Amino acid sequence: MRSIGELARASGLTVSALRFYDSAGVLAPALVDPVTGYRWYTGDQVAPARLVAGLRRVGMPVAEIAAALRVEPAQVHRLLDAHLRRLEDGLADARRELSRIRTLIDAGERPTATSLVLSRVDLAAAVDAVRFAVGADPELPMLCGVLIESDADGLRLVATDRHRLAVTRAGARVDGPAVRVLAPVAFVDEARALLDAAAEDVAAEAVLTVAGDTVSVTVAGRAVDAAALPYDFPDHRRLLRPAADGGPAHRLTIDADALRAALTSADAPVVTRRHDGVPLAVTVLGPDGRGGVRLLGADELTGDALRVGVNGGYLLQALDAAGRGQLLLELDGPIAPLAVRRPDDVDVFSILMPIRL
Repeated sequence: MRSIGELARASGLTVSALRFYDSAGVLAPALVDPVTGYRWYTGDQVAPARLVAGLRRVGMPVAEIAAALRVEPAQVHRLLDAHLRRLEDGLADARRELSRIRTLIDAGERPTATSLVLSRVDLAAAVDAVRFAVGADPELPMLCGVLIESDADGLRLVATDRHRLAVTRAGARVDGPAVRVLAPVAFVDEARALLDAAAEDVAAEAVLTVAGDTVSVTVAGRAVDAAALPYDFPDHRRLLRPAADGGPAHRLTIDADALRAALTSADAPVVTRRHDGVPLAVTVLGPDGRGGVRLLGADELTGDALRVGVNGGYLLQALDAAGRGQLLLELDGPIAPLAVRRPDDVDVFSILMPIRL
């Protein structure tokens, strides 16, 4: 047996990365000490760990790394080809943007401010749709904020804490070049409070402005601003399913209120698993056979039926952020992320990382 530190040295992964890939159901230890929670691995796990390290270095999504450890070599090659195409597309985008920047420099110009004008209600709803997923780990400062992106059609907000990801869009009138800036969470909360303070002015518009490394929100004559965080936010597109994959195994239409009631019921079934030696309550979902979803108990985890384990509290937050009425729930197996989407706008969604059952 090898300790987690020995496997880290042999594979090129850090100890924290090995813990993460264990919790994500990618690379589980052969043995976990029931008292200390310490992880032990076999010599046969060195090669898979090195594969994970290599795939991690090239930025492959977690779900695809997990799949690469469990499928035949021919399927692994297809995953690698699909990821390489994504990287090439990203490089092409970067080259185009750098070419534009060089043109500005040669012309003696400087990037101008970009303003996005949208309704106060729409901006408040966009913030609410992603705020719950903002990270709070001081060791990961690049996750302790909300990514703001603009394009010709409007605004996109993104937040993640590694365990869940939230993405939303809002239409806006855009004046200026496309921007991508990481706003600190304290600023986001101040801006959200400012939007509430202007609630009496039903027709009030909000103006979100990015100028250099400063981001601001103005509504009803009042403004808040802050310096953008100087970190590179991870590319959230790496967590999204490539179009070539053909979509999830199950896309289920659910009633958000009904699922919320089931999750908060006193007799809602949960399954207990241990994480780092600590008991963890896991909510397990599976198709109900009628196009919907149901919660599964510990006695229903046998056989090959599709099921996904998630943090029930995180799922409730995702449902609250998505809104009431009908939603789409995407399930694709025990090691693939679970997605919650709005049926009228599939670009607005939350993704929850699975918990190994």
